Amino acid sequence: MKLIDQVSPGQSGLDTLRALIASGGSLPIADTLGFTFVDVGDGWSGFEGKPGAHAYNPLGTVHGGYAATLLDSACGCAVHSKLGPDQSYTTLELKIPYHRAITVETGLLRAEGRTVTVGRRAAFAEATLEDLNGRLYATATSTLLVMDR
Repeated sequence: MKLIDQVSPGQSGLDTLRALIASGGSLPIADTLGFTFVDVGDGWSGFEGKPGAHAYNPLGTVHGGYAATLLDSACGCAVHSKLGPDQSYTTLELKIPYHRAITVETGLLRAEGRTVTVGRRAAFAEATLEDLNGRLYATATSTLLVMDR
């Protein structure tokens, strides 16, 4: 089931995301990669995941796509939290500098996304990916298209 199918008429993006977290619901991509949508507020969101060997690349570290997915999710849901009931969004651009390698030994990671600006047609967000000790693993900036549903 898509998240959009769970939206009540007139429900804001923030209310939709809060209801998803409260219901214990998850996102299919989060299930696939083993991370969780844990926090959301007005203009921000948080995801947590513990990378496993399932996300390894041939070099013996976690594939960059794992970090990218957490960061893209955090940016997207930060923007989603600012949208009205008749709005939607999609990522247009995602830029990610990787600061250090992620391995199974890294442990729990937290991606936190924040809106920079949300306009009528475009939104800008940024996110960080850190471990529990505050070590930075990756950052992201994102441009998102805002559209009518």
